[in-house]
Amino acid sequence: MVDSHQRNSPPCEGIFRLQLPGIPALHLDLPRLRLDYLKNDLGAGFVVFLVALPLCLGIALASNAPPLAGLITGVVAGLLVALLSGSELSVSGPAAGLTVTIIATQQNLGSFEGLLIATILAGVTQIIFGLLRTGLLAAFFPSSVIKGMLAGIGIIISVKQIPLAIGWRGDFNPEDGIFCFLSPFCLHSFFSALPTHIEGISFGALLISAVSIWLILSWDTWRSAIPSLRSLPGPLVAVLGGIILNQIFLFLLPSLALSTEQGQLVSIPPIAGLSYFLSNGPSSFLSWLQMPAVWSSAFALALIASVETLLCLEATDKLDPMRRVSRPNRELIAQGIGNITVGFLGGIPMTSVIVRSSANVYAGGRTRLAGVFHGLFLLTSVLVMPEILNSIPLAALAAVLIVVGYKLTHISLWKQMWKDGYDQFLPFVVTVAGVVIFDLLTGVAIGTVVGLAVVLIMNHHAAFAVVQDESHFYIRFAKDVTFLQKIALKRTLAQLPSHSQIVIDGGGSMFIDHDIQELLSDFKDAAIIRDIRVEMRNMPALRFDLFAALSHTEK
Repeated sequence: MVDSHQRNSPPCEGIFRLQLPGIPALHLDLPRLRLDYLKNDLGAGFVVFLVALPLCLGIALASNAPPLAGLITGVVAGLLVALLSGSELSVSGPAAGLTVTIIATQQNLGSFEGLLIATILAGVTQIIFGLLRTGLLAAFFPSSVIKGMLAGIGIIISVKQIPLAIGWRGDFNPEDGIFCFLSPFCLHSFFSALPTHIEGISFGALLISAVSIWLILSWDTWRSAIPSLRSLPGPLVAVLGGIILNQIFLFLLPSLALSTEQGQLVSIPPIAGLSYFLSNGPSSFLSWLQMPAVWSSAFALALIASVETLLCLEATDKLDPMRRVSRPNRELIAQGIGNITVGFLGGIPMTSVIVRSSANVYAGGRTRLAGVFHGLFLLTSVLVMPEILNSIPLAALAAVLIVVGYKLTHISLWKQMWKDGYDQFLPFVVTVAGVVIFDLLTGVAIGTVVGLAVVLIMNHHAAFAVVQDESHFYIRFAKDVTFLQKIALKRTLAQLPSHSQIVIDGGGSMFIDHDIQELLSDFKDAAIIRDIRVEMRNMPALRFDLFAALSHTEK
């Protein structure tokens, strides 16, 4: 599938044709880079870079990996994956959802080099996933679950920034959970400790974060009043304002100034040139392939990374102001190529990340160039200007993420879900709770199960209608019938009286599941014993060809 802009553009030259035996070929055309949103993408790319920079470092550290590994992944995600991506707005990079898996992989394999080999194999597996068109599974997640995932992530994003926003100087890992459930860090304990540990708060950080949030929320009004400011995104202004305010503190009120020693400023590790940046890959390869643990770890990485990527893709499409439709199979192949690359260069695994993607959307990004610019800024910053970046207060970055989280879980979304009915609101709320209390995948899984249960209850009898005229019964399928209606149909057929005449009309459906066809066949054979005459009309005769259907999803 292609978006409207791609359909209206000239065909791209240079088409890659990928195919597995027995599987319809997947054609990957080179994306057309659009320059009509260059200013938007440049500004958004810089904002995403500012958001991604501390996350690349923090997630690497949380994964027990070298900080440089996170930066390598961020650069490759921007310069390579953004160009090949199936989405115009999705931004990839190190993901917090993979930290536990990355740690477990290193423990199972005994070294960081083993993780690199597993990452390369995981990338190959993701390419196979894309060729098998498993990306189509993302479309089966209900809209209410995707919105609940976004709202839950918004809550987590906002709450996790609180310690950074107030300059908390106590023991705290921002990657820990936010509630007491399954987490060593308890939000309730954190707030209960504030009255007795008020010295742990930095009032300079609190002031910088408050001013940054005010700048972001009021910037649209200022920008509309002053035409020369329209090209500057609010998050960028907030970060610059945080830098200036902290410099003022350094000169006038040193006690309020934030410092690197207390972990309140961005910290870039020293890098000795581009050659050092590109020379951190594994020293051996073939010997690792003989270890079964490498293959099992690679499959686990590929599976978790692919699911998170597909969920992020669906969520990003919901945020896209142009309402474009991403290409999930292409995205899986792009992610696979990216993970192969970072494995050889010494980076940690990547996924498409909703934090960066949502920041991209809200900063005004419109095409994949925003992701490319974010990668360029990452690479340039670590090589050329680490001193400037190291002056950015984490409180200002926290303010940017708090506003992003607020927009993802805005009260208007909750009101709209309530108006849409309990069949939408219940899976939405359950997904939000699951994502916040447990993690993204668990929350989505719970929400999907609840959504499926709601659908089962609502559609229990909706697939067919029964009309009776004395001993004559007419059963008509009103839509496609799947195994979900098997119980209701079986009960209806069992209640039909003996010595009656039954007409079963499938004219209202294009597809009848094999389980339903088998049920009707068994009923017809047993009806002779009960002296029931059964007549079948307009039953679909064609078998459903899965590969033929998939071949029309992406060209």
